[in-house]
Amino acid sequence: MATVKKTVKKTTAKTAKAKKPAAKKPAAKKAVKKPVKKAAAKKPAAAKKPVKKAAVKKPAAKKPVKKAAAKKPAAAKKPAVKKPAAKAAAVKKPAVKKPAAVKPAATKPAAPKPVVRTVDSIESSVKYRDLFEAFIQNKLPREQGYIISSFFNENSAYAIYEIVSYAGVKEIYQAGEGLTFVSGGKKLYVLVEPATYPKKHEEPVSRSMGESIPKRYNELEIFIAKNQTKIMVAKEPDEISGSFTILKPKSINFSTVFYELPDMYNTIKAYFEESLNRHRRIPQSDSKKVAEFIETTLTKKMTFKNDE
Repeated sequence: MATVKKTVKKTTAKTAKAKKPAAKKPAAKKAVKKPVKKAAAKKPAAAKKPVKKAAVKKPAAKKPVKKAAAKKPAAAKKPAVKKPAAKAAAVKKPAVKKPAAVKPAATKPAAPKPVVRTVDSIESSVKYRDLFEAFIQNKLPREQGYIISSFFNENSAYAIYEIVSYAGVKEIYQAGEGLTFVSGGKKLYVLVEPATYPKKHEEPVSRSMGESIPKRYNELEIFIAKNQTKIMVAKEPDEISGSFTILKPKSINFSTVFYELPDMYNTIKAYFEESLNRHRRIPQSDSKKVAEFIETTLTKKMTFKNDE
């Protein structure tokens, strides 16, 4: 009996085991579910692909938007660059002012009636200058002026001065050993004769070359200094027509041109006073008297036509 039970149990166990494959049907169901799942999985995949493409296209559309945004700052920078260009134009304005700086040059012709006045406006302290240096430097007064030349005797105090006033110069040129002025004018002679001069009995017009002047005693104002030196000044100047020549001075001689300034005659007076005293050894008081007479003669008889 006991054995029978065992077999029954075995059979039941086998049957149970046999039944287990029947229970695998749900496995078949699983197989059915798999295609369902696959189809379901494919659908979202297909749905996602177009969604992604649209998402990719959107940023592409955003790129031009960004480019436009990038252009805006570039446009903003351009006017910023133009601003310094405007400043450069502002810097050019002083260049326009340069013609205003040239105005002083334009004023020069306004006061050049005598060329010397233009020179004196630059060198106001210069009242006279060596004639030939003034010619070389192109600083000769061409409108009008005064020239004083000396002819000293190196062996004695004998001397001749020539004072020339001229106006309306047409031409000045160097000829040989002198300067020729194509101009009219006047000439005044001054003769210094020391007490020891051996030919004092001769008229000045009759003396030898280098010691004569075209005047007689009765045409001269005679001053006798304390040291017995005679200073003779022509009462009337000689007229010059056409042209005249000033010889280049040698040794201790000089030729000086005076610029037409308000104190020109006073300057000539002081110049003569010093020259008579220092160069010809005439006492100071006598030199002053002679210089004053010369100044009076110049102002009364040798002024320029436009000053008369």
